[in-house]
Amino acid sequence: MSKQPDMQTETEDEGDVSPEEYVALSDFTGAGSDQLTFSCGDRLLVHAKPSSEWWWAEVREVIGYAPASYLRERATDEEEEGEDDACPDDPWQDEEYFGSYGTLRLHLEMLSDKSRTEAYRQVILSNSASLRNKVVMDLGCGTGIISLFCAQLAEPSLVYAVEASSMADYTRQLVKQNGCEEVVTVLQARAEEVELPEQVDVLVSEWMGNCLLFEFMVESVLQARDCWLREGGVMWPSSAALTLVPCQAHSYYEEKMAFWERPYGLDFTPLQPLAQQEFFTKPKFSHLIEPADCLATPSDVILLDMYTLQVKDLEEIKGQFHFCVDKPGSFHGFTAWFTVHFDSLETGGATVELNTGPHAE
Repeated sequence: MSKQPDMQTETEDEGDVSPEEYVALSDFTGAGSDQLTFSCGDRLLVHAKPSSEWWWAEVREVIGYAPASYLRERATDEEEEGEDDACPDDPWQDEEYFGSYGTLRLHLEMLSDKSRTEAYRQVILSNSASLRNKVVMDLGCGTGIISLFCAQLAEPSLVYAVEASSMADYTRQLVKQNGCEEVVTVLQARAEEVELPEQVDVLVSEWMGNCLLFEFMVESVLQARDCWLREGGVMWPSSAALTLVPCQAHSYYEEKMAFWERPYGLDFTPLQPLAQQEFFTKPKFSHLIEPADCLATPSDVILLDMYTLQVKDLEEIKGQFHFCVDKPGSFHGFTAWFTVHFDSLETGGATVELNTGPHAE
């Protein structure tokens, strides 16, 4: 494995710290030579946690990187009794998923995304008059930021802030701290299990993940819509699109390749083919692309209408695209981003857009 020496040194420096034993929640196939491949139920020894997403682990005497989200800490023998055959089909539907949202790390990341948070704030502000006396569901409310926006910027009769994770306990405190407890009711429940005393006029949720659908929370949003959104109610976001464009990324590519030329005055060029393989097999998140790096006109490959989209439609999503590369350049891969639109509550009112692409401000 290409980075094994670095991780071994790190674990040696930690002294007598023993590796932690984890269990795989789902099958995983490594995309590169330094990523592990394992099956649901396999036991892995985690030697180091260099990042929150990827851990340095060992399975069947092979060492490499494993995605942290696919692992859970091994239970005691008593807790595991009778559970050897129990393995969830999808790790994102497991308790580990909701457990991760019970910590501040993910919420800090989301709240620090100013363009997203401000888009929701602007939607509520521009519809403040129409939200008066309306009933709102904020699904997957997290810290309750959207519910608090509704309570402070508009005059809804009630906001149901629904959160499945343990963060709900803190959300109640935040609601009270900001004087919104008469408007906002926090409910700790999954979307599929929540019970409301009434249907809602507006269902708002910040469900979009990387490449729009990562984490697949959209399924829960659709189920909540079918159960609790009244006829003629409004979905926020109202529509969504995933966009692709072939691009070049010279500075990032050169950064990854140049390091292996002569680090510390030594010739490491034999590692450059491996570095190139890793570059083309691992996605780079939060990549900032300049419009000049686009090699063709961007194309929407997935379009979702949040009013008509059905859960069964999510079983197989197909997107078609055709690119005509009309400028010279080096093709390093595709850049993906999403755009969502929020319908106005007023007929003919302005639509608010959240665009995470290269032309977004």
